[in-house]
Amino acid sequence: MQTVRYSVVVPVYNEEAVIEETCRRLTGVMEGVGEPYEIIFVNDGSRDATPRKAEALCRGDARLRLLSFARNFGHQAAITAGMEYAGGDAVIVIDADLQDPPEVIPAMIEQWKAGYRVVYGKRLKRKGESLFKKVTAKLFYRVLRAMTDVDIPVDTGDFRLLDRRVCEALRTLPERNRYVRGLVSWVGFSQTAVEYVREERFAGETKYPLRKMLTFAGDALTSFSYKPLRLSIYLGALLTAGCAVYLLVAAVLWLTGRPAPGWVLALPLLADGVILLALGVVGIYLGRLFDEAKQRPLYIVADTVGFDQAPVRAEK
Repeated sequence: MQTVRYSVVVPVYNEEAVIEETCRRLTGVMEGVGEPYEIIFVNDGSRDATPRKAEALCRGDARLRLLSFARNFGHQAAITAGMEYAGGDAVIVIDADLQDPPEVIPAMIEQWKAGYRVVYGKRLKRKGESLFKKVTAKLFYRVLRAMTDVDIPVDTGDFRLLDRRVCEALRTLPERNRYVRGLVSWVGFSQTAVEYVREERFAGETKYPLRKMLTFAGDALTSFSYKPLRLSIYLGALLTAGCAVYLLVAAVLWLTGRPAPGWVLALPLLADGVILLALGVVGIYLGRLFDEAKQRPLYIVADTVGFDQAPVRAEK
């Protein structure tokens, strides 16, 4: 592989409507930086014309590369693969939808040259998103920060620059259910933010509907916090105490000739609710342990374009 200074990793999934514009803007920005670079598109099992368009772009420019997964392994796996195949001293992760403007990259590079190992984009404003999405996103980041012992910056996504040493540190982390931005905070190193306004999606549809957002949030919480387990204990204790008080009140009312309505059903319903809640939380963690114990690869690459061979750091 050609020696490069910067590697730009772009996960893509069904982005046929935007990938050419993304490439054009990224190339323009990186040309302006004035140092050797590569752009790595990671095709996460797209079902549209994205792979064909990406391959055509790569065939026409030696600085462009393509990794194609054997199937859809997920956004976080695509980011991980891109970082592992990247050859640059600094790795920049950016989504293909152009909501995170490539024009912010030079400011990130400036902070990296000033000595910071991680430079993450912090969103000041989110254009083109529903009130529900904005409120739930803001709430999620703050709940996550409160629930974990790792200082994960709020209002940030995967748009960031990582020093090569940070990428190598991330490669030593074996977990399969990955929340990359949390792992970046966990490994440490000097970090700073570059603020920007998040734009509307250039074209296409979001790849994170409500179902995927909830799954992503669950992965983030269970990857970095045991507090949900503790919460089930606290909630169980609270409901048990409440039930005991209710039974005491019911006993007093019964002694005074005024039986409390529904007390026979209240106790088993509350107890069953506590048990099911606790089992559900424990089941999530057991499921994660099951996934990790299988030791399956995080992703499988079906094809590559622009790579002379798989880099040593990317071998599984």
